[in-house]
Amino acid sequence: MSQTPAPLEDLVVLGKIVSVYGVRGEVKVYSFTDPLDNLLDYPNWILRREGNVRYMSVASGRLHGKVLTAKLKGLDDREEARALAGFEICIPRSELPDLDEGDYYWYQLEGLRVINQDGQWLGMIDHMLETGSNDVMVVKPCTGSLDDRERLLPYILEQYVLSIDLAAGEMRVNWDADF
Repeated sequence: MSQTPAPLEDLVVLGKIVSVYGVRGEVKVYSFTDPLDNLLDYPNWILRREGNVRYMSVASGRLHGKVLTAKLKGLDDREEARALAGFEICIPRSELPDLDEGDYYWYQLEGLRVINQDGQWLGMIDHMLETGSNDVMVVKPCTGSLDDRERLLPYILEQYVLSIDLAAGEMRVNWDADF
């Protein structure tokens, strides 16, 4: 990569290297993108694990059923590839495509305060889960929230998610505090 590296705090995690694939230095990847092989649209990866950062370029990649494999430039040895297991695959936020109005990346939702229709602060979005039928927000209690309950709320716009205000750092939801 010849460009100036992005600040590490400005990175978005798009996947993770989970193991090796084959004997020629390919890696098996768990992709967080949808569809899975969209991860291959980004030719330069920033690999990060426990403070260790590596910059790698993708030579090729392919989807094998639900498994994504990638060949990284300069990586031809199975044992060298094995050493990359556990590294997160990141890109600078600036490389993400612009979304249509009303669409959000998960990283934008994480950390938002969740307030129900009665004005009760339920907590903050800790992370999102993909369930197959719909995405789910994991709302964890925090200082100032209504109680100490963790809640799982469906991320269904209009039915449960009433509004999202990124500038204010909050999401309004149609959700009973007792549920």
